[in-house]
This record gives sequence, C-alpha cells and structure tokens, in this order.
Amino acid sequence: MTTVPPRRARLAEERQFQAAGCRVFGVDVDGRMADLARRNGLEVEVAAFESWDPAGRAFDAIVAGQAWHWVDPLAGAAKAVETLRAGGRLAVFWNVFQPSPDLGEAFAAVYRQVMTDLPFNPWTRPALESYSSLFTKAADGIRQVCGFGDPDQWQYEWEWSYTREAWLDQLPTHGGHTQLPPAQLEELLSGVGDAIDAVGGRFTGHYTTVAVTAARTGVT
Repeated sequence: MTTVPPRRARLAEERQFQAAGCRVFGVDVDGRMADLARRNGLEVEVAAFESWDPAGRAFDAIVAGQAWHWVDPLAGAAKAVETLRAGGRLAVFWNVFQPSPDLGEAFAAVYRQVMTDLPFNPWTRPALESYSSLFTKAADGIRQVCGFGDPDQWQYEWEWSYTREAWLDQLPTHGGHTQLPPAQLEELLSGVGDAIDAVGGRFTGHYTTVAVTAARTGVT
C-alpha cells in the first residue's frame, strides 16, 4: 500500500493501516516530513507523487489523506493508474471540520481582526462548501484518465473533542497558517484561545470525511 504523502497530522492514519496488517509505503515531497514519518516506523521516498518513479512496483491501494489538493489531479490520477494493480483502488480524502455556529462566529471574528488580508474567512461559510471544488477536481481528474472505473464519493460523519491546548497545537499546521509571521500567528492563537476559553476551555467539533475513490480496471 502507498499513502501520499505522510504528514505529521496523518501519521496516526498510516499507523492504523499498519495495525490492520497493511504494509504502508509513503511518498512525500518534503524531506522533513519524510524524516518524521521514518522516525515513526514508515518507509518513505522523497518525491512529488506525479513525478515519483515506482521502479516497477505495484500497489493494492493509493491513499491520500488531506493532501490531494497539492497534487495535479490529472497527472496524479495518471500516476495512480501506472502504479496500481488491476482491481486496486485510489482513495483521496479530506476531513472537513465544522465548529458549532457560535464558536465558528467567534473564530471568524478573530480572523477578521488578525488576518485582514485573507481572500476569504474560512469560518464564514459551511466548511463542505469550501471543500467542494477539491472533490470535483479529484473526480474530474480520475474521469479523464483511462484505466479507472467511475469515481464514487463516500462520506462519513464523526465528532472529536478538543481542549484549548490541543486545538492551538494543531492550528499552526493548517494550510496558510505556516506562512504567517510569528507575531501575527501569536496574535491569532491568542484570540482563538480566548474564544475557546469563553466556551469553557474545550469544544467538540463536527467532522465530515469525504473520500473520492475509484477502482483500477484491467484496461489501459
């Protein structure tokens, strides 16, 4: 099995595959992330997935968690066809987070104050709406490549409880936050922390996991 790519926040998912008896192999464009994955017992090669050389290896599944939007959807699907065995499956998925309406508005107020140059505020519209273009691009890329059956979209609802510390620990890893100047990031974390304190220091967030998936046919 190959998972593309192993990120710090996704290491638990790769370990779940291992616990289920799968051999997990990772491809990551970032050498630092690859080193982190190796320290957690994963076999990893450093490359962009689209240009990665599988060296004649074939896999039963290619799984990309919270990462396929960094891959060209057409070139990525073509590489998956090249790499999967007949009957194997490509599954690309995103975990879409949605706080309660009150907490979402509190987060939005902090972002409006601190991140004034944002093209859009991530907390001001339904999260699934923000992600919908990613699902569409993934499915369109699969459809354009000969070698896959029709893509399906799977959806799973779940919840996760966060303490203030746990949310603030992962927030700097979210897309776009890694590029913030330290002072701006500190101000953002302070404001978000105050918003969480106002609801008791912890909260339960709703997640929707959406996977776009297709099986490799025997025809290329």
